[in-house]
Amino acid sequence: MQSAPDRAREILASSTFRLALLYAFLMGGSVLILLGFIYWSTAVYMTRQTDATIEAEIKGLAEQYRRSGLTGLTTLVAERSAHSPRGASVYLLADADYRPVVGNIEAWPGVEPDREGWIDFRLREAVDADADRDEEHAARAKVFRLQGGLRLLVGRDVRDLTAIRTLIREALGWGLAFTVALALVGGWLMSAGIKRRIESVNQVGREIMEGDLSRRVPTDGSGDEFDQLAVNLNRMLARIEMLMASVRQVSDNIAHDLRTPLSRLHTKLSQLRDVDLGAEAAAGVDEAIADAEELLAAFNALLRIARVESGSRRAAFADLDPVVLLHDVAELYEPLAADKGQQLAVSPSQPDAGAGGLRIHGDRDLLFQALANLLDNAIKYTPAGGRIHVSVAAHNGQVVLRVSDSGPGIPPELHGKVVQRFYRVDASRSEPGHGLGLSLVQAVAQLHGAELRLADAAPGLEVTLRLRAAAPAGNGHPRRE
Repeated sequence: MQSAPDRAREILASSTFRLALLYAFLMGGSVLILLGFIYWSTAVYMTRQTDATIEAEIKGLAEQYRRSGLTGLTTLVAERSAHSPRGASVYLLADADYRPVVGNIEAWPGVEPDREGWIDFRLREAVDADADRDEEHAARAKVFRLQGGLRLLVGRDVRDLTAIRTLIREALGWGLAFTVALALVGGWLMSAGIKRRIESVNQVGREIMEGDLSRRVPTDGSGDEFDQLAVNLNRMLARIEMLMASVRQVSDNIAHDLRTPLSRLHTKLSQLRDVDLGAEAAAGVDEAIADAEELLAAFNALLRIARVESGSRRAAFADLDPVVLLHDVAELYEPLAADKGQQLAVSPSQPDAGAGGLRIHGDRDLLFQALANLLDNAIKYTPAGGRIHVSVAAHNGQVVLRVSDSGPGIPPELHGKVVQRFYRVDASRSEPGHGLGLSLVQAVAQLHGAELRLADAAPGLEVTLRLRAAAPAGNGHPRRE
């Protein structure tokens, strides 16, 4: 069962989640553009309103200045400053040295005006006279030069405009954050749901690859795209199962039907060999007997593979010691390796050395046959004086049975083909055999839920059979089966 971090990584790596991220990016961009436009249009509108208000006040002061001169302007500024000492309007009349003459602010702002005379500055206002605490806020004004070097500043307190800008910016940030968060959560939930349904298809695919052609993709009856896909896949799987069964039945029937006449032919040839024949005729009969035995071996192998693939041998499964099994196989083939001058090494070297209570669950006869096939191939294709190594070890909850040799090996591009029935590498066609040895090993591996791997041993071939480890024996020590 997958852990939570593994499931999370799979969801994050899924195409559905990447689409959700793209959706979140597009939605976030849309929200950003929308709120940005609202912010810009609102800020520009309120700035124009503020400038229009300042322009209106300037117009009134200019009219008074034209009618009554400097005296009338000073009087009007004083009246308006007294009417709004800390209000929204800002007034200041200063001399040529920027010393205040009349107004409702204490000093001339230290900001240079732009080409049109506008300035934006910070307005300091006393909040608590006892605590001597001041507060600054934004203001905007327009500056004029009058006769005699006098300077006039007319403006507005824009704290409300600043507050609204801040509010819109915060709304922009929160709206964008909520949009992205909701898109990510929705993408996560959608990805998890789709991943769960796809994983059910993958699980069925893995079980079918292990040899259970009866498995079908589950449906939920919703009639959606996944349900329709599952229905079509199930129809395809049913058709494939029927075709495979037909092919298997035909090959099994041929092997079964031909084995009987071949057995009779072999018996008759053997009886004929007992007759006093000439040397040439006897040699021909011997060759015919060898050919009949080779055909019988091929048909027996086909029938054995068919029985293994049918799964009927699962009833014979039991816990067994892989170290003892490996030594039994090596003991059987050790004389054959010695005849070819080959070095056959077994790890661990003794059935009770380094086993650590290692156990597997399976059919002993079939596993023995699979290892025998691997070792027989290694001895057959390894030249005289070569090395063959068989070993068993535990790795990540698995028992790894390994057979390696120093022979010519198999090209990597053919590793997937040599497990097919009757497939033989061109270089090995001169050797006796039918191309069914590795097919039987593959069938045994599938029956046990194991994994068969072929790799380059540099030089030679390395074949590994990975089986699930069973619970160790109660006494913690291996025992001979």
